[in-house]
Amino acid sequence: MTPEVAPGCEPLVRTRGPPGGRLPDLAVDKAAITRDNYRVKPGRSRRPRVGFVLAGGGSRGAYEAGIIQYLRVDLPRRLGRHVPIDIVSGTSVGAINASFLAATMDDPAIQADRLVGHWKALRIEELLGLRAIDLMRATRLLLGGEPPPPDPTTYRYGGLLDTSGLERFVVKNIPWRGIERNLRSGCLHAMSVSATHVGTGHTVVFLSSADPVPLDWSRDPFVRHRAARVGPRHVLASAALPVLFPSVKIGDEFFVDGGLRQNTPMSPAIRLGADRMLLVSLRHVANPEEERDMVAERTHAYPKPLFLIGKALNALLLDHTEYDLARMRRINAILDAGEAAFGSSFEDVMNREFVRLRGAPLRRIQAAHIRPSIDIGALAAEHVHRGKVIVHGKVARRLIQRLAAGESRHESDLLSYLLFDGSYATALIEMGRRDAAAKEEELVKLFGDLVDGSAEQIDTEAEVEDAEEVVTADLRVQAAGSRGES
Repeated sequence: MTPEVAPGCEPLVRTRGPPGGRLPDLAVDKAAITRDNYRVKPGRSRRPRVGFVLAGGGSRGAYEAGIIQYLRVDLPRRLGRHVPIDIVSGTSVGAINASFLAATMDDPAIQADRLVGHWKALRIEELLGLRAIDLMRATRLLLGGEPPPPDPTTYRYGGLLDTSGLERFVVKNIPWRGIERNLRSGCLHAMSVSATHVGTGHTVVFLSSADPVPLDWSRDPFVRHRAARVGPRHVLASAALPVLFPSVKIGDEFFVDGGLRQNTPMSPAIRLGADRMLLVSLRHVANPEEERDMVAERTHAYPKPLFLIGKALNALLLDHTEYDLARMRRINAILDAGEAAFGSSFEDVMNREFVRLRGAPLRRIQAAHIRPSIDIGALAAEHVHRGKVIVHGKVARRLIQRLAAGESRHESDLLSYLLFDGSYATALIEMGRRDAAAKEEELVKLFGDLVDGSAEQIDTEAEVEDAEEVVTADLRVQAAGSRGES
């Protein structure tokens, strides 16, 4: 069965012009050709908006591509249609994946294949500078050397690694103009990309939205928002892993990875209007048995500097998802209990005061959460030790082997952020797809009842043709009235 197009984002069809050619053919959205255009039914409301939140984590982001593959290939077979995604919010590599989704939201059928194809084609030598001269430069900087002053014509500064290949990949493989086009057409409601301001350490959320961005975004003094036409620089800034990648200049200011304070950007998705959310984290939570098995090995590896750097990077890219989800469930419970105790007006009365105090109302939000079932650092270590990484340069190969040897035998956290390799990405994609499939019933509950609540779709060709004639006749009357007024 071929899935239907996601609600709210229908392909354009052409109407037939009236006799005599007095009016040009017009592009009419099929979703707008409904009986409800001419006979409004009381009590109709829009469907809940869906937010997709993608966390940061360097090359671990291939796991997110696997979840997207499940959403666009497997879940539609169960539901009979593509699931709607109205809001995308991403940090670091999640910002890269989110931008690709936002730019291609008008064609959900191709999103998974194209994104997965890009990840599987990665070669680490093509994305990161791993030549002898690059290593000499990184060593000099680590020993206290000053980076050359920033060139006024460039937007990158600092960083131990040359990421020009990664930047070319991002610019080339995301159809950036599609973001604004999808915002205008209604295929996308909003997107956000989070980055960290180098000068202040504040989180800056760059927003592109079909609606005006609220002036009172957040009462958090360490979070700012900026309306922007999100493009390559915003995404590369969000993905600039601290210390390792160069900071990125936007305007006159430099930014680095947004994961330092907002690695799983739930808050922007909520403030942009998400009623339901699918969250993807890139950090595995070990069970007690796994923790016991790793204690001895971690204790042995503890003195190794690369092992400590990997753990420090884990700590820097904080993951508050479990806490945020628990807080969200408490709010849902408070609203349910208040309505049960005080009646249906409870939420409205309370929110009048909440808006005054915190700038935004409380809302019920339904969420599903997917995180890796296996430690991604362990998966990276396994890939290197089994010789699965495709590297041609002798220096690059030695460097990757040393990075793996410098960490734990079965856990390479630092390498897991940097291993932009197609074979490693394929393993992460497969794990993401499996983990999403394991949550299928939860995802069906999240997406299953989402239909376009604003209008009934017309299915038969005859009904579409009748509606087109009504639209054309209505336009003809409007045009005749305009000529009479003039």
